[in-house]
Amino acid sequence: MSQMIQIFDRLREEILSLSLAPGEKLTERGLETRFAMSRTPVRAALLRLEGEGLVHRQGRNWVVAPLDLSEIIAIAEFRLPLETTAVRLACTRRVEADLNAIANMLEACRPNAPREEWHRLGTEFHIAIAKLSGNALITKALAEAMVRLHRVRWLEVSDEASRERAWNEHHEILTLIRKRDAAAAEAAIAAHITETRDRLLAALQDDRERFRAHGFKIIGAD
Repeated sequence: MSQMIQIFDRLREEILSLSLAPGEKLTERGLETRFAMSRTPVRAALLRLEGEGLVHRQGRNWVVAPLDLSEIIAIAEFRLPLETTAVRLACTRRVEADLNAIANMLEACRPNAPREEWHRLGTEFHIAIAKLSGNALITKALAEAMVRLHRVRWLEVSDEASRERAWNEHHEILTLIRKRDAAAAEAAIAAHITETRDRLLAALQDDRERFRAHGFKIIGAD
């Protein structure tokens, strides 16, 4: 594994798990010391993180991207046409073995599953549904969008009631695809995306001051 990939993977994990707080400053020199590596792989890793929207430049230094409420709204707008198209195509192109694999994923991701497991499999469910469409561009675009939701979803999935609602919605979507009911599947995933957006915004708005007290920078939708 290259030095750049090692740094990128470690920083990405820390940003997405909120170990590095939104708005936290990073310096290339500090990262060089921390990882005992030269500036070239450090800068390459930061540039790759910048491409994922997880860090951005601030003068000569870098900063972990803040939690942006307006971006949550924008991502939902992006996902709506993408995922409704994906489930419509999935209703005609899906393979039974793939449906069974997703059903097994849901069973492994019951609402009482560990938070870390739920968080990971909740994201993988949407990507797996996109793959059923047979359209690699849809799958790639959705995977990139889900990365941008990773941190706020980590905050939201701390609530088991929210996890249970999401699990039921996932199960309904899969059932409708299995039945090849394209219109109902599109409506179900559209409602799920909208309701998820509203839950994420409510979670951040309600706890904004608590998150800021922990050093999390939150912007947008004030």
